[in-house]
Amino acid sequence: MAQITVTINDREYEIACDDGQEAHLIHLAEFVDQRVQELIAAVGQVGEARLLVMANLLVADELSEVCTELDTMRNEGRAGARADSMVGLNLAELDQLASRIEKIAESIQQS
Repeated sequence: MAQITVTINDREYEIACDDGQEAHLIHLAEFVDQRVQELIAAVGQVGEARLLVMANLLVADELSEVCTELDTMRNEGRAGARADSMVGLNLAELDQLASRIEKIAESIQQS
């Protein structure tokens, strides 16, 4: 199991991940950090925990919207390859991503 350091809001976090997933996890951390920086610009420094909760709620909202759009497309009979290519992820990949996010959250809570 690999160990990497990610930086979010100028704070470093040691995170364990599966071998070969290091670059992907770093990319995800950069995405979360971007959301945190957007929040700081909008509401200021309201505390690290609150910023991380708010950023994760934004990311969860975005994921929820994508899942809803995908479900709508599938229910309307326009699913298959077109929906998968538009979203870039199929449901199995979304489930895998959700699992990874949960593991990351657990690692952060344990730090």
